[in-house]
Amino acid sequence: MANKKSTPNDLALRIATAMHQMGIDAVPRNYELVYEAYAGANPDLVRDFIALGKYKSQSALDELGRKYLPHHHEASVLARSTTIVRDEMSNFMNLLTREKTSLDAYGRLIGEASKALVVSDEASQAALANSIQALQRATERQVSQNAEMEQSVTAQSTVIAGIQKELADFEATKFSDAATGLSNRRAFNKALAKVYADPDLPLACGVAIAEPDTSQRLSGEQAAALAEALARHIGGVIRQAFPASELAARFDGARFGFLINATEEREVVRMMALLRSALRGVHFKHPKTGRNLGSVTLSVGVCMSNEAGNAFDLVGTAEKALARAQAKGGDHTIVHGAETEQPAGRDWLIYKQ
Repeated sequence: MANKKSTPNDLALRIATAMHQMGIDAVPRNYELVYEAYAGANPDLVRDFIALGKYKSQSALDELGRKYLPHHHEASVLARSTTIVRDEMSNFMNLLTREKTSLDAYGRLIGEASKALVVSDEASQAALANSIQALQRATERQVSQNAEMEQSVTAQSTVIAGIQKELADFEATKFSDAATGLSNRRAFNKALAKVYADPDLPLACGVAIAEPDTSQRLSGEQAAALAEALARHIGGVIRQAFPASELAARFDGARFGFLINATEEREVVRMMALLRSALRGVHFKHPKTGRNLGSVTLSVGVCMSNEAGNAFDLVGTAEKALARAQAKGGDHTIVHGAETEQPAGRDWLIYKQ
C-alpha cells in the first residue's frame, strides 16, 4: 500500500510542535532553521542541530543560523566587515602619515647635503662629511621603512581580499543549495517576484515543478534514506543537461523548480523532456552499497505566467499540474490548461520485481 504523502500543513504542524517541545521561540529565523533541519537537505546542519541537545538556547541557534542561514544575520556580517575595513583604512592612513613624515625628514637631509657641495672651505667639508654620514643613515632607515610599509600594505591587502571573499561566499550561500550546487528556494522566489513586477504585464515565462517518482513505490523510511543522495544525483544531471541561462532550484528533499524564459509552453515542455531523457540515461547508484538502482523518472507540472495573476498562483497552479502528473502514475509532464502530456518512459529498475 502506498504511504500517505505529507502535506506542507502536516510539516508546518510538526515543526511548530517540535519548536514548542524544545522551548524554541517562534520567530521567523528559528522557524526556518528548524524547517531546514527537519527537511534534511543539509546533513551538516542536521548533525549540528542535533548536537545542540534537547533544549537549545537562542544564542546557540543564532550561531548555527549564522553558519547555515546567513541571510538572517546579514546585518551582523556586514557590520563586522565594515569594522574590519574601517580599521584597515585607518591603519593605512597612519602608514601614509608616517611615510610622509619620514620622506620630509629625508628631503631636508638631502637639501643640507646639497648646500655643502657648493662650498670649498675646510669647515664646510667637515659639515659635508657629517651630512653624507647622516644621509647614509637616513637612506638605510628609509629603505627599512619602505620594506616594512610594503609588508604592511601586503598584509592589509590580504585582509581586504579575505573580506571580499567572505562577502562573496556569504552572498552565494544565501541563494545556493550546498548539496546540489543549484539555486535554492530563496533564489527561486527572488526571481519569481520579478516576473510580476508589473502585474498588468508579467514577463513571459514558464514555471515547472518536478519530483522523482518515488512516493508510490518506496516506503517512507526507504525514501528518507535515499532522498539526499537522490537529490544530489538529480542535481548533477540538471547542471549538465539544463541550460545555464535558465533558473533551476532545489526546493527541499528531491523536489525541484525551474523558471524558464519562454513565450510558448512547448519550449518549456521541450526543456523538461530533455532533462527527463538525460536522467533516464544516467543510472542512480545506492549511496552506501554502490548497487545500480536504475534510471530516474520525473513527474512534472508546468504553468505559464500568462495563466496566473501572481507569483503565488503561478507556483500553486504548477503544483496542481504536478499532482495530476503523479496521479497518472508518474513519468508525465502535465501543462496547466492543456490536455497534452509527455509519454511515460522506462520505469526505475529498482522497482522491478
